[in-house]
Amino acid sequence: MLPDYLPVLMQTLVAIGFCASMLIASVAFGKLGRKIGVKDVPYECGMLPIGEGAPRFSVKFYLVAMLFVIFDIEVVFMYPWAVQFKELILTNSMALLSMASFVAVLAVAYVYVLKKGALDWKE
Repeated sequence: MLPDYLPVLMQTLVAIGFCASMLIASVAFGKLGRKIGVKDVPYECGMLPIGEGAPRFSVKFYLVAMLFVIFDIEVVFMYPWAVQFKELILTNSMALLSMASFVAVLAVAYVYVLKKGALDWKE
């Protein structure tokens, strides 16, 4: 049984080692490129910058986009099930129960999002 999982273990160790080496390299080489004083000001045709850069967007836009992606995944999982619904019901009686539990979990997540006020734009 252990030889079956050996490639997965090796891949995990390689991934952890790669992440650790990238973190160490960024800390080591990041200190070399730090700028101070005048070098931090962006160059704009020889003129000093006036005001802020680009306007900041509200976090609500990003939150709604992430919620859309998360709940859109539900449709990706439900579509193949809906296409094969007739055959699934005839051959597998648990198909309806499994999809109902999947939708119930997502409904609970949606109610949680509503209770937290993530979709309330007045705040």
